Amino acid sequence: MSAEPTAAGGLEARSLVELAVRRLRSEILSGVLAPGERLVEEQLTRRFGTSRAPLREALRLLGEQGLVEHLPRRGVRVAELSERDIDELFSLRGVLEEFAVRTALGGGTRPDLSGLRTAVEDMERAAEAGEALEQAAAHRAFHLAVVALAGHHHLLRVYEPVLLQLQLYMATNMRREARDRSPREGVQRHRRLYEAVAGADPELVIAVLEEHGARTYLSPDYRGAVQ
Repeated sequence: MSAEPTAAGGLEARSLVELAVRRLRSEILSGVLAPGERLVEEQLTRRFGTSRAPLREALRLLGEQGLVEHLPRRGVRVAELSERDIDELFSLRGVLEEFAVRTALGGGTRPDLSGLRTAVEDMERAAEAGEALEQAAAHRAFHLAVVALAGHHHLLRVYEPVLLQLQLYMATNMRREARDRSPREGVQRHRRLYEAVAGADPELVIAVLEEHGARTYLSPDYRGAVQ
């Protein structure tokens, strides 16, 4: 007779953890919570209306994703990326995406491009509406869809934390990019990449990916912030 309440309680606890993860991840990737900012449990539990246990589990999961750092005797803070971290993450993203493209397009079977197409269209709509957060979410969905073309589940599990950590850098630069770049520029880069993938030529896709992921995109503002 006691098993049902326990199961229900377990489901409720998992739901609270998932909600806390989603909300914290959204605030980190949108720049609401800045790199290096301390995450105070008392404040977060009051703000989210939850207890400490699901919050701590959410922070643990976000730590595994590389979005927060647990510091001995100093609590938890939003992760900070050094210039070297960013350079290494971009390099790793490039290696993983190249492997995905060669796997997806090297077998002679055309992969399903619907996920890529949807992400580009979502990005275009967000750019037209001036919705920077929605455009960033579509950007993340697009790159996940590129890697998902390979049908390689372990690759996707390795790739997603790399992409999430790079979103820390992107969130930091979001306001500067809004000043200096048209939202359409990012859409056009992803549209070119989508068209290259649709052409099913792995070498062309990899060439476009190399240009697309150029680390010259690292802004001086961010370099100063992370040194």
